[in-house]
This record gives sequence, C-alpha cells and structure tokens, in this order.
Amino acid sequence: MLLLQFSTSHYCRKARLALGYKKVKYEVENLTPGFHILKLKPLTGLTTVPALQPTPEPTIGDSTRILHYLESHYPQPSYTLSNPEQNRYAWLLEDWLDESIGTATRFVYYDWRSKEGKSINPSLSSQLVINIVRRQYGITPASVKLAKERLQNAIEVLSTWQEKPFLVGESFSVADLAAAALLSPLALIPEYRQEYPWLFQRIAETHQTCGEPLPPGLD
Repeated sequence: MLLLQFSTSHYCRKARLALGYKKVKYEVENLTPGFHILKLKPLTGLTTVPALQPTPEPTIGDSTRILHYLESHYPQPSYTLSNPEQNRYAWLLEDWLDESIGTATRFVYYDWRSKEGKSINPSLSSQLVINIVRRQYGITPASVKLAKERLQNAIEVLSTWQEKPFLVGESFSVADLAAAALLSPLALIPEYRQEYPWLFQRIAETHQTCGEPLPPGLD
C-alpha cells in the first residue's frame, strides 16, 4: 500500500494517523507541490493530497474517503463508535474539521510562517513555497482574521477534550483522529501552545495511540 502525500500536509497526517491506528503497513511517496497534479489527476481525478494506492484496487483520493476505506477493509481496531447517534456526531465533527477547521489552520499557520515563524526555515526555497501557498489559497489579512475566529470557535467546541480523553463517547473515534491531525500545525505557534496546553496534550496522546511520530513543536 502506498500513500502519496506532501510530508508537511496536515491532511496527509490525518491519513497517516488512520493507517497507524489500523496498524496497516504502507510506504510513502512524497510528491513535489505543483508537479503532484500530473501524478494525481489521472489516478483520482483530483489535484489534492493525500491519495492511497491499495494495489490492486483503484487509488483513493481525499483523506475522509481514505478513512472510510480503511474502516471497511480493516475493521479492527475500529474508530466507529458502537452508539449510532454518537458515531454520527463523530463523523459530523470529522467533516466539519476537514472542510472548515483544517483550512483555517492552514491560513493561520502559513501566515505565521511568513512572519514570526520565518526563522523555522528561512531558506529561499521554503519561503518560496510559503508564498506560493499564500497566493494559491488567497491568504490575506482579512482571511487570516476570519480563520483565527474559526479556530477560536473550534477550540471552544472541542473543549470537552480537557476533561476526558475522547471527544465523543468513551472510545477513540474519527473525531479524535481528525482533530489531532488538522490542528497539529498550531503546535509551532507559541500563542496557541501557551493558551491551550490541554489541546496539545490530547494531540500528542492521539499520535502515540496511532503510533505516529509527534508533529513539529511537540517532538
């Protein structure tokens, strides 16, 4: 099984957490941003990572579709909750995190990397990639302000994580997995690390549960 990814993508991290939790053996192919389209478009019809190649089956694009595939083909250990209502809510959280909050994280992270976080990797190539991402996604002061507001709302919704180890019910679910992956880039930003230590504790615990190396800032 082969995972096509960008090594720094939090959506690819989501797929890796799922593969790790399921204890599925896989290899990784790191693609070059921009040129990745030439490889992915014929395989999935999409231009985004991650994509999973479970040979000889067709390639699966989109991190949420990968989660569904893994749950149906590798049912144990499961991230489906036994309570149907709780399970529906966990998947609703996963969808919301995927469609809205993961994007907000991207905007805030790349805005920070272009400013205070530039020292992490000040190389010309790194800054070039950051500028390309900012242009590609329309990262502007106004969009970053909106993204920060979305993240604030998201962290309030997820605040139940402070009191118990799982976001929904009494066992691990896709909600925990998605939150740990899609908020992980914030671990490098001091403002978030200082204000929400409980969040990054849960992110670290989820990575340990899934056997995935900790994200930058927590490693």
